[in-house]
Amino acid sequence: MNKNRKQTHFGIDPQTRQIVLGKWRITLPQSPLLRILLGSLLVFCGFLGFLPVLGFWMIPLGLIVLSHDIPSVRRRRRRLAVWWARWRGRANSSNGS
Repeated sequence: MNKNRKQTHFGIDPQTRQIVLGKWRITLPQSPLLRILLGSLLVFCGFLGFLPVLGFWMIPLGLIVLSHDIPSVRRRRRRLAVWWARWRGRANSSNGS
């Protein structure tokens, strides 16, 4: 494992173009059109999550894929990540006292 590389637990690794979910890594297609199609399909199928094969987990995964190419989705994902980090920092600091 490369020690100089920042450890990411959730999001997209811009160097390898992979979705990182903990220890899992999923490679995205090279083509922006395929990435947008894949992300849209995941979000659409996620809304059908009440069906047996599909699940609601597909919505956030589709939004992560879409955030790679669509700036408005990327901004919202980053805003959520900053809020989450601040919230976790506040929760951890209050528990330690």
